[in-house]
Amino acid sequence: MATDLTFSSRRSPVLCLHGCVASSQPLASAVGLDVLKRGGNAADAAVAIAAALAVTEPCSTGLGGDAFCLFYDGNTGEIQGINGSGRSPKALTLDFLEGLGYSAEAPPSVFDALNVTVPGAPACWCDTVQLFGSQKLSMQEILSGAVELAEKGFPVAEVTSHHWAGWVAAMRDSGKDHGGDLLIGGHPPKHGQVFKNPAMAQTIKELGERGKPAFYQGRVAQAIIDVINQNGGVMTLEDLSSHDSEVVSPISTEYKGVRLWELPPNGQGLVALLLLNILKNFPQLKAQGHNSSDYIHIFVEAIRLAQSDAFRYLGDPAHVTIPLESLLAQRYSEERARHINMDRFLDGTLGLLTGSDTVYFCVVDSQGNACSFINSTYMGFGTGLVPKGCGFSLQNRGANFSLQRGHINCVAGGKRPYHTIIPALLTDSLTTSEKPQLLAALGVMGAFMQPQGHIQVMLNMVEFGMNPQEAVDAPRVFVQYEEKTDQWVVNLEEGIDQEVAVELRRRGHNVNWPVKGHKRAQFGRGQIITVGDWWKHSITQASSQSRVLWAGSDPRADGCNDQNQINTNETCLISVRWIRINCLF
Repeated sequence: MATDLTFSSRRSPVLCLHGCVASSQPLASAVGLDVLKRGGNAADAAVAIAAALAVTEPCSTGLGGDAFCLFYDGNTGEIQGINGSGRSPKALTLDFLEGLGYSAEAPPSVFDALNVTVPGAPACWCDTVQLFGSQKLSMQEILSGAVELAEKGFPVAEVTSHHWAGWVAAMRDSGKDHGGDLLIGGHPPKHGQVFKNPAMAQTIKELGERGKPAFYQGRVAQAIIDVINQNGGVMTLEDLSSHDSEVVSPISTEYKGVRLWELPPNGQGLVALLLLNILKNFPQLKAQGHNSSDYIHIFVEAIRLAQSDAFRYLGDPAHVTIPLESLLAQRYSEERARHINMDRFLDGTLGLLTGSDTVYFCVVDSQGNACSFINSTYMGFGTGLVPKGCGFSLQNRGANFSLQRGHINCVAGGKRPYHTIIPALLTDSLTTSEKPQLLAALGVMGAFMQPQGHIQVMLNMVEFGMNPQEAVDAPRVFVQYEEKTDQWVVNLEEGIDQEVAVELRRRGHNVNWPVKGHKRAQFGRGQIITVGDWWKHSITQASSQSRVLWAGSDPRADGCNDQNQINTNETCLISVRWIRINCLF
């Protein structure tokens, strides 16, 4: 398999009027578009895409993982969220793990069955449709596209096949080999090879027919418990049957007329807001120059400060008290910003495990609704444990718990861990109308890269006037804590000047440059749909712009080979090289 991945194509943003979906996979985007064409809205289409991606990218997402949703109501301007993360088994206490000989210094393998938390995605899918859907399509109709993909099969895309093989190898190297049901003849599928998953098709069918009870009770639930218990886990049927999603109020902050909306903890959307608040104290970011040494230095230091705060304060709000108001106060961001020295990096280290492989996607419909959605099994296939006859693997989100007694994110029974996956929305913050005006739905998947990606894409537009496609194309920075070396590493993507890397090293940063090929996966994969071209204008003029939808999709994910335009009445399907965006003209 080729290890290089060359980015050589020029991409334009996709433009449309009556609805747009953006995901990392063209087959999934087509499924979402079909739901819009049949009368569904943004929420319906998002769930259809989530299910389709569970089929086409099982090494990134699936029914055995978690999901989060942000929904903007085009009629009222109200923004609501769903926390679809699952909790640990009630029997998974620190005392229990210590009794097995585990500790903060010697935790279970990340692929261990003890790290399976209750899968929250299926409940989140059902609740998204119930709370925000059009009510014009049944759950069976919404999930029918995913069922067809799983039953008839699909050709595996290039980037997906690379990560599929990589995560299978990682599990085998650790002594785990659970992925037989997600292989072909004992091997991960190759690029272009057709993969069928009739067991997953049946599971999705049952979810469409009977809703949440089809997953959290009965056949599927028993299969989940059986495979976990056979491999040393402690989850029970009661842990599954007692699960439900949580409807939450988003949190936000303002930056130069744009308001960024994120979900509250236990997710790390707080990190993005803390980061943006710190950057507000550096009003000359644009003057520094995009991806210059000064710009990246400020950004890196702000990330380290925001991430350190999250490691200290962020956990499950049902178990700990999180001082959100104080953390998001202007005075606090000013205090944190004063720690940044332009000529030298900050001393100090903090960190957590870093997983990856998630899917983010977004939809904007003709009624002005927007759904920003993210779904993940955490590290590739998660634990790799596949319940018999179900066709999906179980997540290892519990690997993100701390085994340090007294830590805010310390493992406990029935607790949600520090969660990395986050969707986002942008609205204006200067409108005089009764409701905020939607500017964009966006997200960048990739573990602790996600808040960093949100802010980089946002700044690319707000500060540097990039269109949505340029904003996700631009080379990125990923600041990563490496536990083995006890150091923060500044990863710079190919395309950032070598002189910048040299200067950052002079200031004391541990720089990894250039990161290229398939290793670019660490910078995440983003999607964005904007309403109008507000980045070209003053934000106060945004509401007067035409309602043209602009969309960009990340070149670091799978794409198409050429440009196509297929007209069916008033519907147009567009596939542009590297772009996974479908839209209704």
